[in-house]
Amino acid sequence: MKQFIGMSVRGNLEEAVSGLRAPQFIMLLSNNSQFETHVKALEQRFPGVPSIGCIGMCYQTGVVENGVGVIAYSDGVSAAANVLEEVSVMPVKYIQRLERDLRTVGGTGNDTVCIDFCTGNDACVLTTIHTSLHKHGISLVGGTGGEGRISANGRVYQDAVAYAVVRNLGGRVKTYKENIYHQFGNYRFIASNTDRANYILGSLNGKPAKQVYQSILHVTDEEILTRTFQNPFGKINGDDTCIISIKEVNGNALACFRQVNDSDVLILLELGDYQAITRNTIQQIQREFPKRSAVFSVNCLFRYKLFSERGYMQNYLREMASLGCHAGFVGYGEHYNNRFVNQSMTCAVFE
Repeated sequence: MKQFIGMSVRGNLEEAVSGLRAPQFIMLLSNNSQFETHVKALEQRFPGVPSIGCIGMCYQTGVVENGVGVIAYSDGVSAAANVLEEVSVMPVKYIQRLERDLRTVGGTGNDTVCIDFCTGNDACVLTTIHTSLHKHGISLVGGTGGEGRISANGRVYQDAVAYAVVRNLGGRVKTYKENIYHQFGNYRFIASNTDRANYILGSLNGKPAKQVYQSILHVTDEEILTRTFQNPFGKINGDDTCIISIKEVNGNALACFRQVNDSDVLILLELGDYQAITRNTIQQIQREFPKRSAVFSVNCLFRYKLFSERGYMQNYLREMASLGCHAGFVGYGEHYNNRFVNQSMTCAVFE
């Protein structure tokens, strides 16, 4: 298979798709003002080709913040794209669409992956999708787009998740998740007074969440929003940790970027040696996939901000380019199988 990457900082779709021939699956990363126009134009340019899209920044060796990017696969890919609607209410209502697409594409966890772009309610969406994927052993990588809109097959949707089932006819597929944080101290918290709908974390061990965070890290209200880059919360999930970013202060509570439930066990995390961790991830992929035809990744907006502020973003993309054909987008939350995480990188590697 082959991965095509085309971008335009000016938002010129024709410039972005220049050189693209006979795609078998397309991903569109666009900006807020041109999204609908780009979705329609892409469908007219490549009618009937499975496609999904969202609003967000894209990258290859550089980042396009407010333009347009197209990532497409050809020469040995079988794909189907569709949507689950009403994700804030009942996404399972549309699960037969995914079941049908899985049957159409065929494949197994060894050569097939699901890629998704979501508008919200991610944890529920991922649980729903996982009920179908896990029966086939198929992994998922994706993320949350911006402005509450996604697209699939030339149509724009709200309150929905766009997904694509992608089968590599020429080799394997494997997904990875990178965590650049580790536990800080021996703090262990029981969450309470949460508001699941608004991602509010009210109390930790019976004390106001804001007060607990401030007393440990000695930060002001204003500093909390930047300190989450260094010290987010973590939720233990088996042998893994799901990162929880702080969005804003809400009275004595903290609003987060992912759902926290009453009785969830949380820990405090701190930033590790992210450059060394990145190198380890790249080396692991190189060991497990000596020959790579494509790497598609999703990086969190907070990772993008952290790396940019520390002058590492350009070096990071250059290091990832050593894997070969690498591209991706900046999400507002990352998806990895049935897990919704923050401040992480997830990726799919195609042999």
